Amino acid sequence: MTDDDDLIDGVLTFDAVTEGIHVEVQSFYLNEQSRPDAGQYLWAYRIRITNDGDKTAQLLNRHWVITDGHGHVKEVRGPGVIGEKPVLQPGESFVYTSGTPLNTPTGFMRGSYDMVREDGSHFEVEVPAFSLDSPHMTMNIN
Repeated sequence: MTDDDDLIDGVLTFDAVTEGIHVEVQSFYLNEQSRPDAGQYLWAYRIRITNDGDKTAQLLNRHWVITDGHGHVKEVRGPGVIGEKPVLQPGESFVYTSGTPLNTPTGFMRGSYDMVREDGSHFEVEVPAFSLDSPHMTMNIN
């Protein structure tokens, strides 16, 4: 893994640990690819999945729950991540970057990974909720 493939120091990181699998997420607003005047906002997110446990695990499927600034929810399910189904030996990490569009300047995502151990046992790993905030959002103070 190169430094370019890792998480970025100083960027807000959301994390969760489930059954020894540590998931860390950072999100980035893509200003140059967004079109606020047309209601199109785009984010990238970088995720590092680390096997802190003592058994090998493979990521099989992903499930995303994406909520926009109006509270509209979209669910996405599919095999693997970015076309891969990484196998993580104890101590290994897998880092990937993907993205999501919204029609509002703010929102959030959360999700889970369906994983399997060498003995065939399946378990679900939490992907922590993370914010999707752009400089175009309006802040309300209550």
